[in-house]
Parts: sequence; C-alpha cells; structure tokens
Amino acid sequence: MCTDRAGAGGGWRVMVYVPVPFNRLQIGKPLPVDIWTPDGRLLLRRGQILQSLSHRDMLAAHHACTTEADSRAWLRSMERSMRSMRAAGVDMAVISRAPMPHEILDTDYLEGSGVDGGWLDLQEVLRSLLYQGAEATNPLPRLQGLEEKAMALLRHDPDEALFVLFQALPDLNLGYCATQALLAGVVCALAADKMAHSEESPSLLLRSAMVMNIGMARPQDSLTRQYQPPDPNQRQIIVAHPPTSTDILRGFGIFDEEVLGVVNWHHAPEQAPLVAEDLTRLRLLNLADGLIAKMAPRVSRPAMVPLGATKMLLLENNPGTTDLRHAIAATLGFYPPGSFVQLANGEIAVVIKRGNRANTPHVASIMNVKGIPLSAYVYHDTAFPRNAGFVVRAPVPGKSVNVRISLEKVRRLRQQHGV
Repeated sequence: MCTDRAGAGGGWRVMVYVPVPFNRLQIGKPLPVDIWTPDGRLLLRRGQILQSLSHRDMLAAHHACTTEADSRAWLRSMERSMRSMRAAGVDMAVISRAPMPHEILDTDYLEGSGVDGGWLDLQEVLRSLLYQGAEATNPLPRLQGLEEKAMALLRHDPDEALFVLFQALPDLNLGYCATQALLAGVVCALAADKMAHSEESPSLLLRSAMVMNIGMARPQDSLTRQYQPPDPNQRQIIVAHPPTSTDILRGFGIFDEEVLGVVNWHHAPEQAPLVAEDLTRLRLLNLADGLIAKMAPRVSRPAMVPLGATKMLLLENNPGTTDLRHAIAATLGFYPPGSFVQLANGEIAVVIKRGNRANTPHVASIMNVKGIPLSAYVYHDTAFPRNAGFVVRAPVPGKSVNVRISLEKVRRLRQQHGV
C-alpha cells in the first residue's frame, strides 16, 4: 500500500494507493478501475482494455496501483463472483484461480455511512458517486450517509475541515469536482450558522453543494486539466449542467423542492422563482461556489490567493448579497486554514486555525527565513505575537511552497497550544 502526500505547491494530501493484482488481470477485458502510479500519475482510465501480456508487464514495471476505494469495491466484486461460482458447484481449485472481474457494481462501493477516516476518505467516496451520475445504484442512502458523515466531521472540528479541503484543493488528481463540492458546502454551512439561518439550512446547503454539479462531474475534472478553452460541446455541457443535475436527482427519487431549486438555479440566482429563504440559500451557494472556483488552480491558470479572492467578493456591487458576502468573508477570514502566509520576519507558515479577526489567524511556521523546511512546526497566534516579527505580512501562493504538510503535526500543535 502506498500513500501520495506531496501536492502541487506542497499542499497536504493523502491518497492511498493499493497495488493491482497483476496475476489475476484478464487480457482483452476492460479494466473496471482507474490505474495509477504510486506517485499519483494516471496510467489507464477505467474502461480501457488490457491489450496483452506485455501491456500487463508494462503496468507491473510502473508498480501500477488503484485507489483504496476502488480496490475495496473490486474485491467485493470478486467476492460476489466467487460466491456465485461456489453456489453453482464450481470446483474450488478453479475458483482459486479465478481472474479479477472486469465489472464493478455501484453497490460494491462503500456507502457514506461506512466511510472510515476523515475528509479525504469522504471526498473519494463522493467522487465515485458523482462520476457514476445517473447510473448510480442505491444513491439516496449513499447520499444521506455522505451528508451525515460530513456534518459530523464539520461539527467536530470546522477548522480541520477547512484545513484539509483547502490543502486538497490544488491537487487536481484527487478530483476537483468532489473537493470543490465539499468545500463550497462547508463554507455555506458555516456561513449559514454565522448568520443564524434556520436550523436545517447548514445541512440543506451541504446536501445541495455535494450534488450541484453531478450533471458534469467527469467533464468538470477534465476541464481543470485542459490548456485550451472549452470547445462548443463542452460549453453546452457547462450551460446545461444545472438542469441536468436536477433531472439526475429527480431520477434518484429526490423531490425536495428546496434542494432541487438550489441545484437548478445555482448559476443563475437572479432568475430563480424561489421564496425568500430559499433564494437566500441559493445566493449563498452561488457566492461560495464562485469564490472556491477562483481559489482553485487549473493547468491553464494559477489559483488566486484567498486574500485576493475574498477581497474581490467583498467589492462586488450587489446590494442584495452584501450580508451574505460579509458572512462568507467572516467565516473564512482573509487567510483560511490550509492556506500559506509569510510572516513579518520572513518565515513561511501554514494557517492552522481561524483567528478572532479576518487578518489574525493561528499559524504554524514551516520554513525559516532562508527557505529551509522546519522539522518541528512552530506555533504563533498572530493576534498576540511574541514580537512584531510574527504578524502576517502577506499571503503566499501554494504552488510556491514546496513542503509536505503533515496533518498529524498540525493536530499535535493545536492540541499542545489549545487552539
């Protein structure tokens, strides 16, 4: 089992990869999973056919892996196949040599309520569901489990939620569609709490954010890795995805008009024929969606630093969204957890918790003034620094920080200092 932790710009991530069982692969059959190198480079997309023994040997030479979620689902499919063979009276020696199946059912994937671990485990399961789209099996219990798990993690530690997801956002290999959906949902849920919206608003907003782009999940991820502007067909998919997503949700059996309305109009809130409370939620999701998109990189353009994106949000000339825009800014601050800053003394730090004010986060120094990574992170409260050298001087783009960030070190530092 391999873990890939180094992100673009040094952002923290953990993607667990499991070696492919080469001796059980079927030549001439499609592979039911994406195939990766241990360091996160895609070798084959699911559905591509394993052409020959030499093709298989090439994958072995690259130490080909698949994600942990795909590996678990593939093994469940294998177990189902073996049970069927046993029930049919197939000899055990034949069963023991059975190849890996070339199809995986949606039900072989973990439901959200069965996800162990943290936000990136949740992200991986959500990505699988979004990719399956209208073809997903048993989607409602899976979505409910995902929502419950996300709300539990968010209530337990909202700063860690922001930290992990902002660190994951630059990593396009993780699947932008799921990371962006979770992060937009988390921002909306926290902002709704701050504005004292109705009790159900945080869950409703998170639920809507998770599925708002289910109508274009795979194209959305492809576009982030595309240097050229969208072609006419891609532009049509982008324009049509809100109603497409709504139709998919209706096909799942979702008839909650609040969720369907928010999803259907999330790119055109001013045209939405919704009542006041639903329109407020819709506008909130629209603003968070746009803000997170600005802070996410594409191969064709760099990400905006949170300070710049948030200031742009606050300067928008729309009196109808003033309170919402200020609530989002107050929720995130100018330097949200997971982003990077330079301190006045020249050290580079990662933000680990929001402060009482937008410009005074709690941070951990990770590089000294010479740019050398620190083996032990050093905590600073920038609102009450030990000296003037430990206030925030400026934001730092993630792509310029070539340091692997350890979530465990951050957790220990927060626990040690009670933040």
